[in-house]
Amino acid sequence: MVRRVAVVGAGVSGLAATKCCLEEGLEPTCFEQSEDIGGLWRYTEKVEEGRASIYRTVFTNSCKEMMCYPDFPFPDDHPNYMHNARLQKYIRDYAQHFDLLRHIRFKTPVTKIRKRPDFSATGQWEVVTQRDGKEEAAVFDAVMICSGHHVYPNLPLAHFPGIEKFKGCYFHSREYKEPEKFRGKKVLVIGLGNSGCDIAVELSTVASQVYLSSRSGSWVLSRVWNFGYPWDMLLLTRFRTWLENILPKAVSDWLYIRGMNQQYKHEDFGLMPVDGTSRKEPVLNDDILSRITCGMVLIKPNVKEFRETSVLFQDGTVQHDVDVVVFATGYSYSYPFMEDESIIKSRNNEVTLYKGIVPPQLEKPTIAVIGLVQSLGAIIPTVDLQCRWAIKVFQGLCTLPPVSEMMENIDKNMGKKAKWYGTSNTLQTNYINYMDELASAIGVKPNVLKLLLTDPRLALEVFFGPCSPYQFRLTGPGKWSGARRAILTQWDRTLR
Repeated sequence: MVRRVAVVGAGVSGLAATKCCLEEGLEPTCFEQSEDIGGLWRYTEKVEEGRASIYRTVFTNSCKEMMCYPDFPFPDDHPNYMHNARLQKYIRDYAQHFDLLRHIRFKTPVTKIRKRPDFSATGQWEVVTQRDGKEEAAVFDAVMICSGHHVYPNLPLAHFPGIEKFKGCYFHSREYKEPEKFRGKKVLVIGLGNSGCDIAVELSTVASQVYLSSRSGSWVLSRVWNFGYPWDMLLLTRFRTWLENILPKAVSDWLYIRGMNQQYKHEDFGLMPVDGTSRKEPVLNDDILSRITCGMVLIKPNVKEFRETSVLFQDGTVQHDVDVVVFATGYSYSYPFMEDESIIKSRNNEVTLYKGIVPPQLEKPTIAVIGLVQSLGAIIPTVDLQCRWAIKVFQGLCTLPPVSEMMENIDKNMGKKAKWYGTSNTLQTNYINYMDELASAIGVKPNVLKLLLTDPRLALEVFFGPCSPYQFRLTGPGKWSGARRAILTQWDRTLR
């Protein structure tokens, strides 16, 4: 019988895990290596070892109605997209509202997680932590790993010949905090993701020139979409997902490209993805187009070679007198505290998890990895539902299929992901399909047809309106009494 649960990390995932455990009458202990909650969203002036790091001006890419905890809406007067400091305050308010802080042990990093000798019978884990230089071990019935995947920078220098000869300065975007020290410099940013675009835009206000290098291009969306509404409230709907699921892929791809090129042609700006039909996560940036148009940011292809003070690109062009290179090349995910990391990376050193959460090969499913998925949807509602599903699995209320079936399901999903998102995006998934899959398994997916008979106004908003987090607290275990009202008033809060 699962009772005591160890939660690793007190970011948005760890807080959701702690709260969901309490909802189900379990006893969570959350271990946080730093001195405060918030994880990725807690800005610090200096980069801290073993912790995610953000720059001073980071804003959210999902709007407030689509990214809140599903039973804790943002206050009415908050803007649709928030600066990291305001989101951090919301996270703190959430923790205080649900009385989570007393379950968190701060300045207590987890150093080792290992199976107990009798694991095959009990499913228990030994969790070793460190505090004030002393090691302490405790036994838990289950573990929820909520340490995030923006901690270990991916710096692929081997793919950039001549970097050792380069006389300028280079670093990973994790180290970047603010633009002032780059005033008057020529800066090359490598990587056309959210961080690369943000940093290029911000540096273009002080640098003499910014170059933005991309290997494969990307779809770029503005946070402000048609008629001035938030992009995700218009694009993430059950109706659109239903259409995508029933249309032939060729038609769906054509509609997708048409939608992405609706506001401008990516090709004209040098941004067109190499695989145009790939649904890989688009970049959210409101300013990059104007910076390109004004010549403040120059789009360049992949780097072929670095020289002492210049850079040769794949198209044969050379940029001279480059002072600084920022590698916005993403992160690799690692779990150094797992004594046996193959539990999570069970195949070809790749993460292999059933539903993106549970290692399939364990004798007892008593460990869950929370937050290791990427989709167009926001992370907060995603991890909330992942936690609810994982806890039902721990309790035996949600039965897993045999190992062979789970592996088959993982392979099938990997094939689908490669087809839709490209082979390099193994964490990517379709937001609404994924959420509905988890919600169905634990009995919290809204039944639109039933609603159509009992509450037609709500049914139409659930199906045609934004798939907002409140939908997953409308019914079943964990139901929130304010969910219906929150759905019917979500546009009022957005306009406010």
